[in-house]
Amino acid sequence: MIASAHRFRGLGSLRYVYKNGRTVRGRHLSLKHINNTHRQSFRCAVVVSKRVNKSAVVRNRLRRRIYELVRLQSDQIKEPQDMVFTVFDERLSAGSAESLQKEISSLLLRAGITDKVKPVKNVMIEQQEK
Repeated sequence: MIASAHRFRGLGSLRYVYKNGRTVRGRHLSLKHINNTHRQSFRCAVVVSKRVNKSAVVRNRLRRRIYELVRLQSDQIKEPQDMVFTVFDERLSAGSAESLQKEISSLLLRAGITDKVKPVKNVMIEQQEK
């Protein structure tokens, strides 16, 4: 899980990112981001609607997996950014941790938030798949 310093507080910040941010779209999720000069570190939010899956357990698991992958790549983030990951495909919940990691890494790379793709190996994410 990412630290509370890297989370959004209130709807005003999210609205600002949705209104003014740039979007990078992947196969199963999209990333909306904007540079935040008022902060010294990044903030991240993950949005998974009921359209993706009716089960709160599945939605929360997806949210936790994405937060963990962002946390593991946090040292690669160059500038303070506000990022919102929006999941729009339910097949992401059934996918492997490796495919999710590749998609998040490619979104961060295409958005210009990171310089290179960092291979992430995490035992916790792999255990959830079994």
